[in-house]
Amino acid sequence: INTVMCYKNLLDIIYYIMKKQDPRARKTIGSVGRKIHHRIVQVINEDGENLGNMHRADVIRMLDERGLKLVPLRENADPPVYRLMSGKQIHQEQLKLREKQKAKSGPTQIKELTFSSDIAQHDLETKVKQIQQWIEKRHHVRLTVRKGSASVEKMEGLLEEIVQSMPDVATFVTKPKAIKDGKAAMGILRHLSEKELNEYKKQLKQKEQESEDPRQEARDVVNPENTQTKVLHQ
Repeated sequence: INTVMCYKNLLDIIYYIMKKQDPRARKTIGSVGRKIHHRIVQVINEDGENLGNMHRADVIRMLDERGLKLVPLRENADPPVYRLMSGKQIHQEQLKLREKQKAKSGPTQIKELTFSSDIAQHDLETKVKQIQQWIEKRHHVRLTVRKGSASVEKMEGLLEEIVQSMPDVATFVTKPKAIKDGKAAMGILRHLSEKELNEYKKQLKQKEQESEDPRQEARDVVNPENTQTKVLHQ
């Protein structure tokens, strides 16, 4: 028994040293399996709902019944906090972490694209797809629109339209502005931050709820000024 305990302690020491040497080890997401070292833990379910404090035997039973995995969130808390997650959820979170680590690992690449304000619609759609691919890889994209037969306002408007076509992906680092004495317009795009993306989703959900609310529709019929105000704000 003493030999087994020494061996176990040695493994713990090796694990601790490896964890110290590799800061990424603390940023990984993984299941603890059935090895819950604490008798009582706080549990968050797969939908983010707090289930409160639970005995580890009950947690293990829930894992078996629902085919879920247990992921540590705050192991140093009292009691420790764990979350129930499906294998798919864990995989998605691991991908997000890798993307964040990539984004922080080196300088941001800047891609460049130049086209005329007279560009055909089909060609513009093709370029928008390319821009979106770059943005999703966390590159910045510098767009330059040559004047052609358009005014400065139309060139700047074209850049605005490109961003509006991917509202859940991109925003401006540098707003559209005229360059080269008004012969072109330029703007730089970047990927939305996680905070900006969450805010966009929140606004989108609010709009969907408003459109599904029959009482709101009735109020708009009674007072059409409400509808006009919404359009102006949009």
